[in-house]
Amino acid sequence: MKMGRSLAFASAAVILTGAVHAAEVVPASVTFDENKVDMSLTGQPGDAKAGEATFVSRKLGNCLACHEVSALKAELFHGNVGPSLDGAADRWSPAELRAIVVDSKKVFGPDTVMPGFYSLNVGINVRKDLVGQTILTAQQVEDVVAFLETLKQ
Repeated sequence: MKMGRSLAFASAAVILTGAVHAAEVVPASVTFDENKVDMSLTGQPGDAKAGEATFVSRKLGNCLACHEVSALKAELFHGNVGPSLDGAADRWSPAELRAIVVDSKKVFGPDTVMPGFYSLNVGINVRKDLVGQTILTAQQVEDVVAFLETLKQ
């Protein structure tokens, strides 16, 4: 009887986990409204610590290549191509930050050098093995937004 109950709970957990992944918004379905993406891409809150790790990772966000963040002064090679993100949470709402991270070209225009991190509209000459993939996952976007929300003056 205990084994049957454990199996039932395990099955329910698998079903619930599948439901969470089913709630993820695919890149083509992200809705922009006046340079905002109000709805979470995952239905899950972002994790600011995970977002910080994505932000500084040279293999993921690589955000420091273009942006300076005083709170991350221990990290090397802050760029100055984009604006300083000190006080980002005071300048932009979470919905605006989400829109910028998802697809900055929809917010700032096609000439911005910032990539769309959750967009398939990435231009030409994409490496063949990366065609159809986003730079960040939906959850990584939510995590980066949660991290940016911590950057207050």
